[in-house]
Amino acid sequence: MKILVSGSSGLIGSALLLRLSMAGHAVARLVRPGKVPAPGDVRWDPAAGRIELAALEGFDAVVHLAGANIAAGRWTPKQKERVRASRVKSTRLLAESMAVLARPPRVLVAASAIGFYGDRGDEVLTEESPAGSGFLAEVCQEWETATAPATQKGIRVVNLRFGMVLAADGGALPMMLPAFKLGLGGPLGSGRQWVSWITRDDTVGIIQYAIIDERLRGPVNAVAPEPVTHRDFSRALGRVLHRPAIMPVPAFVLRLMLGEMADGLLLASDRVYPSKLKASDYRFLHPKLESALQHMLRPGHK
Repeated sequence: MKILVSGSSGLIGSALLLRLSMAGHAVARLVRPGKVPAPGDVRWDPAAGRIELAALEGFDAVVHLAGANIAAGRWTPKQKERVRASRVKSTRLLAESMAVLARPPRVLVAASAIGFYGDRGDEVLTEESPAGSGFLAEVCQEWETATAPATQKGIRVVNLRFGMVLAADGGALPMMLPAFKLGLGGPLGSGRQWVSWITRDDTVGIIQYAIIDERLRGPVNAVAPEPVTHRDFSRALGRVLHRPAIMPVPAFVLRLMLGEMADGLLLASDRVYPSKLKASDYRFLHPKLESALQHMLRPGHK
């Protein structure tokens, strides 16, 4: 297949490009100003609303992963607008551009997040669950709605609601490791909040699966089938590292350090179940947390 990918330099995108290329697909990137395009890449500038429209013709699939890092700093009004705009504007530009093509791609696989559900305590959440409240829930709703022009064109759209993506060399996990290796790790806040996680290997596998399985469309929870509480997450990481994990970080400390982001990102509880994936033929590589951590943190693994 001929596949176009945005966000190709990120934690997920870089691994996806490698996997797709190894599988024999012709892969091109959406490239922003200041980046050097390779042959076949498509230039775009989402902030300015510009894209090389003619270059979009002829792709079989588009995977849209681009978006500003939500954990890059405190959620000031300026940072919140950056997070929102980087997702909503880029998605709308891409969907609207695909909708006017003479030969549009058959499928758009677009990133979203389980932030869609807000802070829901112990409630079991599936793709049928309504949206929650708060900044991330609002962003995710707008993010998914921005794909509407592609859907209206008849393009199959899959909105992958990603959980916390775990990898040894990027994302949240490497930031946790120093404290845990020193025996100073532990749960955040009460530790009772649910963590819906997914390994990068499964994240890439799910994207590949979404490209080819025409039964998948609309929201799809891209999370492992066994969410855990933050207390159990900490204990599992401690066991894998052979360190105690009994040093909690109080919620008020997180709020002093991070402000609104503490409640929205670290203390929110999302017990998310991948109903559509479990009903499909996709088979998780890493369905259980502790074995997944052992796999990622074994010597020499990246």
